[in-house]
Amino acid sequence: MIKYNSANQLTFTGFKTDFEMNLDTQNRWVLLSHLLPWDKLVMPYIRKMSFIRGAPAVNPRVVVGSLYIKHKLTLSDEETISLIQENPYMQYFLGLNAFVPDPLFDASLFVTLRKRMGLQEFEKMNQALMSECMDEPAKESQGGFPKNLGELKLDATVSDQFIKYPTDLDLLNQCRVWTETIIDEIFPQTFLEIKPRTYRREARKRYLSPAKKKHKTNKEIRKAIKHQLLYIKRNLGSIGKLLDMFEPGQFPIARRTQKYFWVVQEVYRQQQEMYSAGTHHCEDRIVSIHQPHVRPIVRGKANGYVEFGSKINMSLDNGFARIDRLSWNAFNECTDLMDQVESYKTIRGYYPALIQADKIYFSRENRNFLDEKNIRYTAAPLGRPKEQSSYQKRKSKKEAARRNQIEGKFGQAKNGYEMNRIRARLSNTSESMIGCIVFVMNVINLVSLS
Repeated sequence: MIKYNSANQLTFTGFKTDFEMNLDTQNRWVLLSHLLPWDKLVMPYIRKMSFIRGAPAVNPRVVVGSLYIKHKLTLSDEETISLIQENPYMQYFLGLNAFVPDPLFDASLFVTLRKRMGLQEFEKMNQALMSECMDEPAKESQGGFPKNLGELKLDATVSDQFIKYPTDLDLLNQCRVWTETIIDEIFPQTFLEIKPRTYRREARKRYLSPAKKKHKTNKEIRKAIKHQLLYIKRNLGSIGKLLDMFEPGQFPIARRTQKYFWVVQEVYRQQQEMYSAGTHHCEDRIVSIHQPHVRPIVRGKANGYVEFGSKINMSLDNGFARIDRLSWNAFNECTDLMDQVESYKTIRGYYPALIQADKIYFSRENRNFLDEKNIRYTAAPLGRPKEQSSYQKRKSKKEAARRNQIEGKFGQAKNGYEMNRIRARLSNTSESMIGCIVFVMNVINLVSLS
């Protein structure tokens, strides 16, 4: 059950603390508390809650503000609660009418909030921020349609998950260990006197022998993979025989272990398929048994040919970033250009005057679409190059260079707010963290424009 009473922010003199001291009215948290449109920001969260059922929930403004503080300062869940507990400025920012020396809520609630606040909710909050800096409606042109105004910058990147760099041998070793754990869990519930053999000591030695080597040959790696596949195959057969001893509908494995059991079977199938074919590629390849939704995404960057995480297609409008598409599988970002342009029109009421993006976005189909909408773009025209004046060359060069702003936005998200080290374990909580990071950057942009 949730209750939210919209009210104006208290005057700072009305905020009482146990220290009975005058605090700085120009503090950044005080200024930000008056700048943000709280009623609009909390609405996506309120709509996820019930007004009549359940226990009383945390104040929506406290929820949104706490998520902002956590990702703005790149803090852990526990450290965020402790810092809010100690800081009267932050409590004023969260809308409290007096200093509270106790924790506002338990740090474990952040997990529930990340599950509840998905990417769509943060996108609605981003639109609320953009509406605060929305331009005046465009004047109609001679044809009766609004003029094209503004610049829309497009680009894609990968938000890396914080996982161990995956190798086939390490992945199979983890799967083998989990099959042994499952056998240890099921065996005491059966009437057997002798546990099925797993050869775990021998299997571990055969894994460590090549794994410890600094330089491993392909032959050594392939041989080690073969051994691990055989051990896993044997263990899966033993698990199947143990499960056959139970009545239909009775499953003697804990829910968490059951999830790993399914993942291990799929990893074994993929690895056996690649081993038999002599390749390193397969569809929907699993690279982490703890996060099976993560996929390898080939990017060809200088610091790494493959990245592991979610791929996002982002647009930048007047400094405000929006995630137009997030997927755990690789995709061609050029297919989203038309939707991104139409989304810009939905928000602003007119099309952009200029699209700035990589040349991969400007397929022939996209070029025809932009020409129909009378939208300029930074890509070179198809066919034989045309003669341009020196002014046109300078103008084109400057317009193309301004696309670097979205590259800088990626750098801000990854270097400043750890969007390249997402530590959430589930797919929905990871998406929530990515959405919150983009929201934090948009708040900072709103402050800079105010």
